[in-house]
Amino acid sequence: MKTGIQHLYIPGPTNVPEAVRQAMMVPMQDHRAPDFGDLGLGLFRDLKTLFKTEAGKVMIFPGSGTAAWEAAITNTLNPGDRVLMARHGQFSHLWIEMAKRLGLDVQVVDLAWGAGTPINEFARILGNDRHGEIKAVFVTHNETATGVTSDVALVRRAMDDCFHDALLFVDGVSSIGSIDFRMDEWGVDLAVTGSQKGLMLPPGLGILGVSPKAIAASVSNRMPRAYHDFADMLRMNETGYFPYTPPIGLLHGLRRALDRMMDEGFENVFARHHRLAKGVRAAVQAWGLDMGAEHPSLYSDTVTAIRTPQGVDAREVIKIAYDRYSCSLGSGLGPLAGKVFRIGHLGDLNEGMCMTALSIAELAMAAAGVQVRFGSGVAAAQTVYAEPVARAVQRLHAAE
Repeated sequence: MKTGIQHLYIPGPTNVPEAVRQAMMVPMQDHRAPDFGDLGLGLFRDLKTLFKTEAGKVMIFPGSGTAAWEAAITNTLNPGDRVLMARHGQFSHLWIEMAKRLGLDVQVVDLAWGAGTPINEFARILGNDRHGEIKAVFVTHNETATGVTSDVALVRRAMDDCFHDALLFVDGVSSIGSIDFRMDEWGVDLAVTGSQKGLMLPPGLGILGVSPKAIAASVSNRMPRAYHDFADMLRMNETGYFPYTPPIGLLHGLRRALDRMMDEGFENVFARHHRLAKGVRAAVQAWGLDMGAEHPSLYSDTVTAIRTPQGVDAREVIKIAYDRYSCSLGSGLGPLAGKVFRIGHLGDLNEGMCMTALSIAELAMAAAGVQVRFGSGVAAAQTVYAEPVARAVQRLHAAE
């Protein structure tokens, strides 16, 4: 019989704070009541602040981030449209497969899993597209399978440099709410996220930022859709309502989660994620192991993929952590199965929680056959996490 809590260190769903969980436990409401729209209007306003968009709209669809992917495609593109995508991880792969199944003509740039979005290759392809046949460019901002963050601003620059008019789609499911995202500044037309990552909620909300250009495209496109129709959603959202029965409890949870984030300050949330991730990466380096990202410039602040040594099955590390130590670590996906395990460090998280994940990972790795010195990763993370304290002490001494 297990005692204590089940530790959750996967990159989503993430830990739900108690205050958010309690906020969801509300009596059912009349979603057509005259005051219900106040809840929706406040959510749309604050989500726009999080997405950093003034010009665009943010919509909330029942479903996961995948539902928002589909809504973005079916409202703005037509069957047979050519789109440009890169495959460098499980989630970029799944987006490609969805686009194909929805009838798009997908031009795929295949890369090693661990690479980022190929800016130069995208620029070359777009520059050669003299007749504007490519209607959209898709970017996975944070590839959760490999722990890689790509530079969306550079993709926009490449598009602008060759005066290309394609729509820019961005998967921000494991970045928005945890990593700085600038929808207007980066010229993003459709930005997708979900409730179960940085927003610290259960799965169930697909959240989609939409630019004026994308809204205009939705008026004339011909791809079938019904439940996810932008026109229905936008019309009702103007007064804070929804065209169908919304997930009321999740909306109240989202209200509380956004309040927590705004109390901390969005920029402070991003800085916290960077600091926590830096400590995890220091631990991996202390273990002498490699990460999924092929270059430090690509390191993600929300998830780290850790490569086990040759001859050690990462699935065994994950199993030992779960069975012996009541800890869920992220698994390797696709061709990375058995080669990596992942530590998610996003959402409602602090230094102590990260060090717990690292200490359990050391135990599980050792039991699976990895040569690891106990405490080495934890000590490396402690050094990182002690830096703000050390600076504060130095300032105090300087003032004396």
